Amino acid sequence: MGRLILSFVVAGCLAIGLFWLLTAPERSDAALLSGLEGDARRGEAVFWAGGCASCHAAHEATGDDRLVLSGGRAFASDFGTFIAPNISPHPEAGIGGWSALAFVDAMRNGVSPDGRHYYPAFPYTAYRLATVQDMLDLRAFIDTLPPSAQPSLPHDVGFPFSIRRLVGVWKRLHMPDGFAVSGPLDPAAERGRYLSEALAHCAECHTPRNRLGGLDRDLWMAGAPNPNGEGRIPGITPDRLSWSEADIAAYLRDGFTPDFDSAGGHMADVIRNLAMLEDADRAAIAAYLKALPLSE
Repeated sequence: MGRLILSFVVAGCLAIGLFWLLTAPERSDAALLSGLEGDARRGEAVFWAGGCASCHAAHEATGDDRLVLSGGRAFASDFGTFIAPNISPHPEAGIGGWSALAFVDAMRNGVSPDGRHYYPAFPYTAYRLATVQDMLDLRAFIDTLPPSAQPSLPHDVGFPFSIRRLVGVWKRLHMPDGFAVSGPLDPAAERGRYLSEALAHCAECHTPRNRLGGLDRDLWMAGAPNPNGEGRIPGITPDRLSWSEADIAAYLRDGFTPDFDSAGGHMADVIRNLAMLEDADRAAIAAYLKALPLSE
């Protein structure tokens, strides 16, 4: 009987150890940053393409207030309500005290400076595909923005999702190792793929999810239920979006459809971000969307 109990204890310890090992946060090698320096001017374009203000500025902020990244916006989901944190350059309340490596770890691996998994409401599954240089440029731009002393609010997430270590299991199932759209693309569509998949994270809204909240990459950009429960976010593959490349690029600049309707809801905020990019970048996104595989 004693040996049986001992066997169970040993097996339990091994299982816990294996779980701990498999769910350990992935960390970036400092060598990735060797010889690289951030450029705030280039980082501004990364900031707008990445949509940072859409989540981390105050709700309905306008003008310069969109550059105050004090956090606080709530995002409801089936797993709880996630609250965007303060990512202003404030040294205590924000991320001003982070090292460059800690920032890259957060953006590309979803890991906090103290080694905790971030919830994937933070779209690091997309930013993971961004270049280290772009992440350093983004950090350099954020460092130029107004600091805010507003404390970050805790997420409202119940058991078992409140166990952060379980996010390590989720990551093993859902962290991408490459772009969703592969194969030969012309230079414009390739640039658009980078902007859409790595920075603007369009798929976070336009692609359906599985029961664990991971993106269904077999239905890339095919449309998905609206997270707020109101209606559906449209598919934007060529068989679902018949607009020309010029129509798409114009919409991404001013928010007006070819039928003179206008963008609303979260998409209006996306347009405000993408309108800050160069015309060539919006045209590149349009070229990428027209190169997507059909969803039917």
